[in-house]
Amino acid sequence: MIWRMSSLFLRTLREDPADAEVPSHKLLVRGGYVRRVAPGIYSWLPLGKQVLENVTRVVREEMDRMGGQEVQFPALLPREYYEATGRWTEYGDNLFRLQDRRGNDYLLGPTHEEMFTDMVKSEVSSYKDLPVTLYQIQTKYRDEARPRAGILRGREFLMKDSYSFDLDDDGLKHSYAEHRDTYIRIFDRLGIKYKIVSAVSGAMGGSASEEFLATAPTGEDTYVACHNCGYAANVEAVETAVAAPQDAAAQPALRVLDTPDTPTIDSLVTVVSALGIEITAKDTLKNVVVKVRYPGVKEPKVLIVGLPGDREVDLKRLEAAVAPGEVEMFEAEDFAKHPKLVRGYIGPVGLKEAGYEYLVDPRVAVGSAWVTGANEAGKHVAYAVAGRDFDIEGTVEAAEVRAGDVCPRCAHELSIDRGIEIGHIFQLGRKYADAAKLDVLGKDGKPVRVTMGSYGVGVSRAVAVLAEQLHDELGLVWPREVAPADVHIVAAGKDPAIYETANRYAEELGARGVRVLYDDRVGSVSPGVKFKDAELIGVPTIVVVGRNLADGVVEVRDRQTGEKAEVAVPDLVEHVYALARG
Repeated sequence: MIWRMSSLFLRTLREDPADAEVPSHKLLVRGGYVRRVAPGIYSWLPLGKQVLENVTRVVREEMDRMGGQEVQFPALLPREYYEATGRWTEYGDNLFRLQDRRGNDYLLGPTHEEMFTDMVKSEVSSYKDLPVTLYQIQTKYRDEARPRAGILRGREFLMKDSYSFDLDDDGLKHSYAEHRDTYIRIFDRLGIKYKIVSAVSGAMGGSASEEFLATAPTGEDTYVACHNCGYAANVEAVETAVAAPQDAAAQPALRVLDTPDTPTIDSLVTVVSALGIEITAKDTLKNVVVKVRYPGVKEPKVLIVGLPGDREVDLKRLEAAVAPGEVEMFEAEDFAKHPKLVRGYIGPVGLKEAGYEYLVDPRVAVGSAWVTGANEAGKHVAYAVAGRDFDIEGTVEAAEVRAGDVCPRCAHELSIDRGIEIGHIFQLGRKYADAAKLDVLGKDGKPVRVTMGSYGVGVSRAVAVLAEQLHDELGLVWPREVAPADVHIVAAGKDPAIYETANRYAEELGARGVRVLYDDRVGSVSPGVKFKDAELIGVPTIVVVGRNLADGVVEVRDRQTGEKAEVAVPDLVEHVYALARG
């Protein structure tokens, strides 16, 4: 394959796009890989399409190696399949919904669990047909409220999704482990730096769930890691150790305090300490009121979350805990409708009797005493004891996670890093099989309900992740496995012999299966522009055919290390071929 830049459909840019926030967005646009069509929607130009195809090839090869069988579903799907599982409403505004000319409801597929389940139900009838793993690589659609970061978070994206179908839970665990190993091979081949972390299943449902996060400071996902025992989890899935019960009888009696003008926890601590009760923010119980909107339910549910005053509520963690509900903060008009909830002075005493659900952070132990709101303007209470003065209906993981928090497995300190989700694996269980009544005949002739796993890889996102991780101040630095070409030949100069030699190299390398990008532009751009383009585009090996040709050598540059070597003209083809073949 030879691409000649004199005819290649490519225009590089010197300035970053105005809406670009992260390196991958800037460099993929500037390098002529993608172009914005609308918010969250991008076109792929020839170089970008080649990189996308290379990533797709790696994914497909490893899925086939595992024994997966590729299928293809439509992107346009009828409503009834998603109505049966409840996800027509669960997905909320994230679905692209439309109607045909007869008024029938359709959606653009965000994911295809229902379709895979229905396909297997129609084709499989016996335990002898299982296990089976099916996959597809296809465009997905989600109406992101805030598409950002170029192709990292778009409304249209390419994804590999696969599904395993097994007779029992042991079979599911085996399929899950096989996918986990396959994902490790995929991301290792792609050259992505990643971390495997425990995750929550969310709207997908199921039990065990892990994410593959590409490490990146610009990542939207935050995860914790323990460098002692190896525990790692997305912050939404971090488990807080339940505090040990305390002796409520040893606590003083409840005491009402006058605490006017205490709008913050810090001001409350100052006032209460001045009253002779020495406390810190950790000794106060903050009570946060939210609304939880569940799909298909008209009125939102009021939920009050109690947590130590030195912590803030992490809405993503809370939303994961109440999925498929969506969380909204209480506003002034909401408080006006609930006069028993006195803004700034809410306390847990009497909430159950008032009809409100009250859940606490696991750090709030039975028998522990707190300074908290008295449900009366200008007043707080001290020594409000959990289990004595107020009821704990349950715990919820909603508090922010911090570096230095205790590992739930070994009690060592946790560190916090950021990452980009590139893969997610779920042990779905029987949620979708139950909805579709997916049964097969077992060995004893009786029906057996099939159990499923779901596994996704963000194929187009992987392109952005590689750009995010592998770049420098000059441009992109692609690994050879996914680069649009193996070698970028730059003919730099005016001497016709330079172009004749460079063209011969391109032809000979192309004939030997080396992918060549050849900058054969004459007169329209300077050598300096050609060098800048080569660095921006990021092909692994750059060959400069220029003035050194008169000395019988050409320059070979390693784009990753920046190292340069002079190679004799007769040896160049073999030298580059060896580099391209690793």
